[in-house]
Amino acid sequence: METIDILLATYNGEKYVAEQIESILNQTYKNIHLIISDDCSTDKTRDILKKYENDKRVEIHLQKENLGYIRNFEFLLKQVKNELYMLSDQDDVWLEEKVEKSLEVLKSKNADMVFGDLEIVDKNLKTIYPSFGDFMLLNRKIKNKIDSYELNYLYNCVTGCTVLSKKKFIEKILPVPYKSKYVAHDHWMGLIVSLYGKMAYIPEKYIKYRQHGNNQIGTDKISHKFTKLSQVRKLFLEVKLGVFGTYVENNDRFPEKIQELNTKAYNYFKMLEGKKNFNFKNWGVFHELYKNETFMYYIENFIIMNMPFIGRGLFKIRHGILKLFRKK
Repeated sequence: METIDILLATYNGEKYVAEQIESILNQTYKNIHLIISDDCSTDKTRDILKKYENDKRVEIHLQKENLGYIRNFEFLLKQVKNELYMLSDQDDVWLEEKVEKSLEVLKSKNADMVFGDLEIVDKNLKTIYPSFGDFMLLNRKIKNKIDSYELNYLYNCVTGCTVLSKKKFIEKILPVPYKSKYVAHDHWMGLIVSLYGKMAYIPEKYIKYRQHGNNQIGTDKISHKFTKLSQVRKLFLEVKLGVFGTYVENNDRFPEKIQELNTKAYNYFKMLEGKKNFNFKNWGVFHELYKNETFMYYIENFIIMNMPFIGRGLFKIRHGILKLFRKK
């Protein structure tokens, strides 16, 4: 039975980390090696971790200076000793079959990385949304593009805490880009493996994905709070420039044919910053990026990006209707 390394980054997680550690140690698959790196917690997290320091299944690292979550994650990747590893958040709860089922799918699909859906819960583990993939509208994209780099190219479809992956890709993943907050570590991991390896998906939910207000990355949809289309468009362009700017900065890590698309996409979104009402240039680039999205997603984004003058009127109507329904 092969050993699987499980990487857990902690920082001020005293409320939930013990529950998460116990859920990992109580898996039906027993041959695990839990590697924990604490990033200079100032609460009681380190006291909790000390309770596990004599457990042979657990390896604990206490950082002497704060690395930030990306660098702490990189540190953990460098500690991987076995051929397979998983990622864990500090505040979730794993169902007892998570490791076992992930390994089964990895082997049955002959995949290099497997990831899955999650059940979104509140701080007391009460269900908020039964499916993260449905809530974030990811499942159609995952189903259609699981065998393509397009799965994780335009936006992230891979949630890190669901991942089981092969060690051999770590050398391609490192170093993890950190200049843009819009390319998280799991986004980058999923992209790299989808470019060079085979992905597989688990539709079943083996994690209770806890949302409690202090998550590093969660389910909040920022653009839904905006009242003006200009706010939405500004955010969309900021996100896309962050994503494709990161890709361009790391172009040598992409296959040659994708390098050209990275540059074209970045230049396209950069050009759009200067277009306030209409844009009639480089629609082919937009189509290349969005052609596999749903019809409504394609149209909405096309109008926001290229026809904001038209979009502003439609957005006002939409906002008025939503406001009316809230009052009811």
